[in-house]
Amino acid sequence: MPVMMPWEHSGSKVTAGHRDRLAMVYVRQSTRQQVTDHAESTRLQYALVDRAVTLGWVASRVVVIDDDLGKSASGLVARAGFARLVAEISLGHVGLVLGIEMSRLARSGKDWYQLLELCALSGALLADTDGVYDPADYNDRLLLGLKGTMSEAELHLIKQRMQAGRIAKARRGELGFAVPTGYWRSPGGQVILDPDEQVQAVVRLVFAKFSELGSIQGVTRYLVEHGIEMGICSRSGPDRGALAWKRPARATLTCMLNSPIYAGIYVWGRRRRGQRPASALPRTVRPADEWLVRIEGLLPAYISVEQYQANLARLAANRPGDGVPGAVRHGPALLAGLLRCGRCRRKMTVTYHTDQARTRTTYQCAGARAEYGGPNCQHTANRPLDEFVTTTVLAALTPAAATVSITAAQQLEADRAALEKIWQQRLERAAYDVDHARRCYRLAEPENRLVARQLETEWEHALTRRQQLEEDYHRFEQATPRFLTPADKAAITAAAADLPALWSAPTTTDADRKEILRAVIDEVVVTVRGGSELVDLTVTWDGGHTTSATVTRPVQYFQYLSYYPQLCRRTLELADQGLTPDQIANQLTAEGFRSARGEAPIRWRVVDQILRRAQHSVTNRKPSRPVDPTEAPGPNEWLLPELAAHLTVTTGTIHTWQHQGILTGRQETRHPHRWILHAPPEKITELRERLGRIRGHHTRVHPKFAADIPPAPSA
Repeated sequence: MPVMMPWEHSGSKVTAGHRDRLAMVYVRQSTRQQVTDHAESTRLQYALVDRAVTLGWVASRVVVIDDDLGKSASGLVARAGFARLVAEISLGHVGLVLGIEMSRLARSGKDWYQLLELCALSGALLADTDGVYDPADYNDRLLLGLKGTMSEAELHLIKQRMQAGRIAKARRGELGFAVPTGYWRSPGGQVILDPDEQVQAVVRLVFAKFSELGSIQGVTRYLVEHGIEMGICSRSGPDRGALAWKRPARATLTCMLNSPIYAGIYVWGRRRRGQRPASALPRTVRPADEWLVRIEGLLPAYISVEQYQANLARLAANRPGDGVPGAVRHGPALLAGLLRCGRCRRKMTVTYHTDQARTRTTYQCAGARAEYGGPNCQHTANRPLDEFVTTTVLAALTPAAATVSITAAQQLEADRAALEKIWQQRLERAAYDVDHARRCYRLAEPENRLVARQLETEWEHALTRRQQLEEDYHRFEQATPRFLTPADKAAITAAAADLPALWSAPTTTDADRKEILRAVIDEVVVTVRGGSELVDLTVTWDGGHTTSATVTRPVQYFQYLSYYPQLCRRTLELADQGLTPDQIANQLTAEGFRSARGEAPIRWRVVDQILRRAQHSVTNRKPSRPVDPTEAPGPNEWLLPELAAHLTVTTGTIHTWQHQGILTGRQETRHPHRWILHAPPEKITELRERLGRIRGHHTRVHPKFAADIPPAPSA
């Protein structure tokens, strides 16, 4: 007796209305490997066309959708075939959808229930190897929902098992990964240093120069200036595994300095993978304490773990932020990144103003303005601060001048040796390329001119590259001698002994000066005294020691000078002696007074302006009215404004107390008819208690106004 398929028992669900529409067979495999290795599954899915014919469809009305072969149904990958299927169902063109199992249609609950809802609305049926289902029927809908849930759960379990296997293999240090520049994977699977000596030399040079220069941009410029290329292995394409020499890129150097592999650390789970595709959500790096696997010493290392940690700390310090100085930049402001406001403790920034071909540099604290829209906290010119800190640092470094000279000479010779080694390796590689091209040309058949001409051209190009490289190497030898002569060493020692001259030399850049300052100074706290020319500095050295000092800055107007009252008083005294403005200016300069612009002498214009203001004040001063002794305030009597100031209340409050009868007094009979109130000490105490009850606390005189309030009259 022939065996009947399950859907043959469900013929009652298939009606003529369903057969009038299309039957669609959905064919899918999850990966390309499955398409290649699991051909039988693909054949069974294509055979579903015969099942549709068995159910009553004409073969011409059966459509096969196989656009999604090699694509996952997890919902994270766009499937053109599934989108086409959903569109046809929405338009009411489909009567039956066939699949070998429900997981072929969708492993995502969102896609699955959307498909069921559309089939129920349009009247389409679903069929697999177990039978035919009507999504509009309650029992079938319940069964289809259970199958979709199991399909989604099955995908989760598969991923979970695979992830557990990866973690177990990674904890043994056996899970493979793509090796970076400078490494090579042997045929046995072990990670070893790249056998090419030139590749190793360039990698070691990158880490050495970063320790010296301290920035990725500085290392990039150094490699470009010396024509050093990096050996990169191709990871894909027809030349996969082949070594290619490319110019250094900032992104490549950044990955090298951040990678723990160069410190010999095997790491897995360093990056956090998002739930969305990698194209939509980039992976982020976890903190070091959240890495899933970390095994030190498992891989061959170019640097130590301590140097790797120091490189990460330097990269973090190069990023601009409130707690770090940031990378060294070109500009005359030597303390950029080191200054901190003494008032609000925010990091101070640098501004450059160009006015009439002259650039003025200013340090300012703009944190409050940026956050709250208020005014700048404080600002000052850069020159006085830079000069003081520079002088202090040079004085501290002078005792170590001899050690600095020896270290500088050794550093120059080490840099020259590293470059010489790379040059020799480049020349050796160029010679090998020429020899290889020559041998290939000689192995070719002379009669085959199509091949011989191409090999001859490659040989000529190799000879040209070697000749150009030899010329560049000759120029390099002329510019940078291999060994320092005694005269060169003596010049280095003399330059180190005279640090101020070396600091001011044209060959010393602002970036070099900033590097020296940052090597010995942690931060400089700046506090400007009001709007005066005095600036308080606190220099915190690298070891924690602090140095405090006060420097003067230029101000815009001489009225802002801290000694302006003394300057005016002395100017008037000299004018009373009959001296001219020029003579007064010279005398003030001799006595130590300086202008608002800094150390410049006092000019006669300043003296003339002070004398004019003094004369204007005397001319416009109104004659004081003679005081009538009979109307002057007596014992325990106060003028109304003075009493209000003494009690720290407004004059309106005093008037209110007058109307209420709490205070009594009299009014002057002559202009300006001031009120004189009677308030003995006990009345003052009573008023303070009243204010305390009203305000909820005892009133007290603000320190700012304490000096301006006259003492209470004696009884």
